Amino acid sequence: MTLANKLTLGRILLVPVFLAACYVNIPFNMYIASCIFLAAALLDLADGEVARRMRQVTTFGRFIDPIADKMLVTAAILVLIERGSLHSLPAFIIVGREILISGFRLIALPEGVVISAGALGKAKMVAQVVMSLVLLLDNYPFRLIGAPVDTLCVAAAVALTVWSGWDYMYKNRALLSVR
Repeated sequence: MTLANKLTLGRILLVPVFLAACYVNIPFNMYIASCIFLAAALLDLADGEVARRMRQVTTFGRFIDPIADKMLVTAAILVLIERGSLHSLPAFIIVGREILISGFRLIALPEGVVISAGALGKAKMVAQVVMSLVLLLDNYPFRLIGAPVDTLCVAAAVALTVWSGWDYMYKNRALLSVR
């Protein structure tokens, strides 16, 4: 197994650790959870960089990397909904897009087409990570000055989620043609 794939699997293993930190009854648990979430998100950058630089791009890596992304973001979204920090509509848009694109990738698989993340997909992931962190921290430190950064982050994440989803489907629309 390549180093890049080990980093991706490490990211997946951090998801239950992140969730445990969210629910453990200790002071500053959400700050700890946010640090774990950030570490997992940074591993996403690291595994991709390692895969490219060390020429470790594998079929398994292309398959598992987007799953790791979805697990991390979905875990955060579920926590945020439960805490009342995120409404269900933006959550549905974000998770619904992920399910739709995963289905799209499944359609592409038998055709021998691997749909890799493009620039918009990567920007979407960054926006979702930033949104999640800001909401996990209850808009701290921005709430101290009354800045609605949390609302702006949700809007940016939803906009990039919709835009990147449309982009994936448009660029790969031939996969949906009936033969």
